[in-house]
Amino acid sequence: MDVNKYVGHPSQLSGVEEMTLSKGRGKGMTLLSVRNGKGLEFTLSADRAMDISRLSLDGVNMSFISPCGYVAPAFYDKDGFGFLKSFTAGFMTTCGLTNIGQPCNDDGEALPQHGTIANIPCDNYYYQEDDNEIKVTAILRDAALFGRKLQLTRTITCSKTDNILRIEDTVKNIDSKENPCMLLYHCNMGYPLISENAQVFMPANSVHGRSEISIDDIDNRLKMIRPEANYVERCYFYDLKEKDGFASVGIYNPDIQKGIKMTFDKKTLDCFTEWKNMGEYEYVLGLEPGNCYPAGRTGVRDEGLLKTIKPGEEYKTYLEIKFTREPDEIVSLGE
Repeated sequence: MDVNKYVGHPSQLSGVEEMTLSKGRGKGMTLLSVRNGKGLEFTLSADRAMDISRLSLDGVNMSFISPCGYVAPAFYDKDGFGFLKSFTAGFMTTCGLTNIGQPCNDDGEALPQHGTIANIPCDNYYYQEDDNEIKVTAILRDAALFGRKLQLTRTITCSKTDNILRIEDTVKNIDSKENPCMLLYHCNMGYPLISENAQVFMPANSVHGRSEISIDDIDNRLKMIRPEANYVERCYFYDLKEKDGFASVGIYNPDIQKGIKMTFDKKTLDCFTEWKNMGEYEYVLGLEPGNCYPAGRTGVRDEGLLKTIKPGEEYKTYLEIKFTREPDEIVSLGE
């Protein structure tokens, strides 16, 4: 990095700082706080797949933090819907690698809700910084004796010249047999990015609702409302339009004059789910690119959407998120 004679230490402007939580169910968790010097700040959880918990632009929050807050993997409950007891949500929770959606039993294997990857600590991680970007790389395994053996290598790159995050994942089958490979990026937008005045854009070829209430309310799927008591969640499954192999969705809120544009490689992330939950204290909009829909592995297999990787094979994904103060690029998605 070039030496800036105005500052005493590079961390005055940008960088990565490690910290450890000391209390509560998150006690002992290692977090990485990242600042790019352009207004983008976010927190990575090294104990939970290097997922993104808190994220803000110019000090304005973008993510949803669920009522349970930070929960260390030691408190993970894999039975039934126990996943929700430790679902921090945050800006991004990774789902997979062997199940997406509801718990089920498939091919003789009991599979917990959304798989186990989000509750696996990184085996190793490191970060680098230069004048243009901050790059965090993590390696972890979703593996078991007599079971699947998958390795995830994750690289999160934060630009220092613009407020852009890039997430590149490589899942490698380190087993001697073919294994399912399921990935979904459970990205959770929260207040004040999401409010009744937020504008949401998801240009699609087709969309269908998961449940009866979702189907009945499908015309309002992009309309945000005020927090509502006893709100019943809606889920919508999209085939998004693409350009040059990439699909994009976006949100802009004029109240805070900020928004995001999410772009991803549709060749490997060919399914997109909208999770809309406008409940009081549970106010969140999920933007969820994945290589399947969250129907549980049995349901995904029945739909013919289950991806597998052979021994030694790699499955690569790319997700880019741009944070902006200008509406034009986002609003244009609706044209």
